This record gives sequence, C-alpha cells and structure tokens, in this order.
Amino acid sequence: MTEPTSLPVVRTVAALREQVSAWKRQGFTVGFVPTMGALHEGHLTLVREAGRRADRVVASVFVNPTQFAAHEDLGTYPRREAQDAGMLAGAGCHLLFAPTVEEMYPDGFVTAVSVGGPSAGLETDFRPHFFGGVAVVVAKLLNQVQADVAVFGEKDYQQLMVVRRMARDLDIPTEIVGSPTERDGHGLALSSRNAYLGEAELETARRLNGV
Repeated sequence: MTEPTSLPVVRTVAALREQVSAWKRQGFTVGFVPTMGALHEGHLTLVREAGRRADRVVASVFVNPTQFAAHEDLGTYPRREAQDAGMLAGAGCHLLFAPTVEEMYPDGFVTAVSVGGPSAGLETDFRPHFFGGVAVVVAKLLNQVQADVAVFGEKDYQQLMVVRRMARDLDIPTEIVGSPTERDGHGLALSSRNAYLGEAELETARRLNGV
C-alpha cells in the first residue's frame, strides 16, 4: 500500500463514489474505516488493518446525530477534522469522507433500520435509540463507499455483531472485519470520550477496569 503524503477530503457521496470507482477501474481493492472523529491510536490501528487487507483505504469522519439521544453529548462531542486528517494520512489512509449532516440526511429522510438479535439487551437497555442510529448510518456508509472490506473495533463488540448481522441480512457485499481493542499503558481501552476525563477520573476508570 502506498503511503499518502497528504489526505484528500471529499464531502459528497458523488465525489466519494467517483474516486472509489476510479480506483476499482485500476484494479485496486478498497478498505473502509468509519469513525466519528476525535481519533486516537485505536482508530489508526483499524486504518492500518484496512491497509493490510486492501490497496486503498477510505476513512469517514461523521458525528452521527441519529445515535445520540436528546440528553447526550452530540453538541459537545469532540470535533477536530484537520488533526484527524493528519493522523489518518500518517496511518496510510488515502481518502477522507467527511460529509455534512445534510448530505447524509437530506430533507425528507425517513428511513429507519432495525436490527434484532444481537442488538437486544446490554447497550440497548440503557440507550434504546443507539443501535437504530448506528445501523442506518453504517448501512448508508457501506452503500456509499462500496468497499471490499470494512474494519470495526472489537471494543464495541455488540456494535460489531449488529453491523455484521445487518450486512448479512441486507446482502451488503462488504466483508466486515473486527480488530482487537487497543489499550493505554494502564490497560484502559482507548476511547474518544476519554478526553472528557480528568486524571482522577481516568485513575478511577482504570481501577474499575481491573487493571
């Protein structure tokens, strides 16, 4: 895989598909890593794994409003696209898809995706809206990118199972790959929301994690 020196950014589905189609005409395979940005080493591990499995790698950065409830942190979720783009380029990504909310959910958008089975219990008990929002945005992204393989972190294992079931049930041909959880030096799983925590809170989280 060729390491990019700078990272092109596209913001429309049309531009994304134009580039992916050009790669496929050249015989390249395409890997995909969906993210909500605020990237850390865990995300970059996914990008590198996609690069091992495909000739070209697309990453998306989109803070998806449909997976946030009204009382959650949609408005304050960390957003730092320029920094994320630099990190992605360094990890071997070839294209950043950074759509607007209007591009992903245009006026009149009403479609929902409901995945049973692996979505039952656990996260759903506390955030009943969550997997519906994840399913619809991931279904759209997989359809938009049309990658050969997409890599998801095993940290969100229930989410990985939901995505795999959805892709299978909807005949989405992209191979869904899970990548092991990345942890800090104390054993705590890396997460974008760890940025909310002060040192005392991080210490508590590490103790709760049993490390």
